[in-house]
Amino acid sequence: MIIGTPKELKNNEFRVGLNTANVKDLVHHGHRVLIEKDAGLGSGISNSAYHDAGAEIVASAEEVYNNAEMIVKVKEPQPSEYKIIRPGQIIFTYFHFASSEALTRAMMKQKAICIAYETITDENNRLPLLTPMSEVAGRMSIQQAAKWLEKPLQGKGKLMGGVAGVSPSKVLILGGGVVGTEAAKMAAGLGADVYVFDINLDRIRDLNNLLPANVTSLFSSKETLIHHLTDADVVIGAVLIPGAKAPRLIDEKMLKCLSPGSVLVDVAIDQGGCFATSRPTTHEDPTYVVNDIIHYCVANIPGAVPMTATNALNNATSPFIRTIANLGWKRACLKNPPLKNGLTTVKGKLVSKTIADAFQLPFDSVQL
Repeated sequence: MIIGTPKELKNNEFRVGLNTANVKDLVHHGHRVLIEKDAGLGSGISNSAYHDAGAEIVASAEEVYNNAEMIVKVKEPQPSEYKIIRPGQIIFTYFHFASSEALTRAMMKQKAICIAYETITDENNRLPLLTPMSEVAGRMSIQQAAKWLEKPLQGKGKLMGGVAGVSPSKVLILGGGVVGTEAAKMAAGLGADVYVFDINLDRIRDLNNLLPANVTSLFSSKETLIHHLTDADVVIGAVLIPGAKAPRLIDEKMLKCLSPGSVLVDVAIDQGGCFATSRPTTHEDPTYVVNDIIHYCVANIPGAVPMTATNALNNATSPFIRTIANLGWKRACLKNPPLKNGLTTVKGKLVSKTIADAFQLPFDSVQL
């Protein structure tokens, strides 16, 4: 198979779909790999490093799309890429379809075979390709919150962990999954007073055993959230319903409970966001202010640390890419049933019921 990786186009997205280890593995298995010139520079991978790994360096994204049978990316195709996607071409990347009907319709129109990283599961119903980026995003959410609490950036002017004799910041984390757990670890490590909210009692018990003493795990209800919002300094949106639009856990009335200079970090923005006032932002212009509350809603948080994120992602994607390349997408899904959960569009048909329901579009069951 011919596998291609173009340069990412999303604002300040420095990750790349294939690293040199992945290229070497594919070439070893007899496949041809095309890399757009300079695609890996943001992740510290030179054109010559790709060449030495066995890849062919091509001049443009068009050349990649025109020749590759499978495109391996990091983020969803951007509008300028829609028209160069070929019918029957496999696109393997993070799509987050639930946040964009336009993207969903575009991939159906192009008759692409779209396999979404974020909905592939393993035998334990975990999300192996979403997990590494969730780990990065969870940790970075606290890093960003700590920065935007600073007074010159319109924050309250509080240090996350306080100092001797001065109270630390209070951090609320909505969701006790991978993002929420990693955020809690980071905030606790900085010395913050941390509260993690979830609706799964078993998960709450696990978090109580896993996290340090300055983290409190609570059952999430509107009343409990309102009570804790009144003196919170940071709120991290870490809720996830795999493949579906994120629920709005904090409405505009609840946001009025927060004091001026508080910081909201919506990690769920890829799936539509979990705060009523959330809208996607970029690394170039990461925040906006509503009612004196700072909103950080960058839709590709891990893109800011590509040397870490690219390698973490490739560690996870490598066996799936190899399987699809070796067997083709149909046989790969038959041999590896969890991979089938990543299938979203197949030659013009929408084969994800979750996405079909989200946009009231026709659903077709996939035939393998």
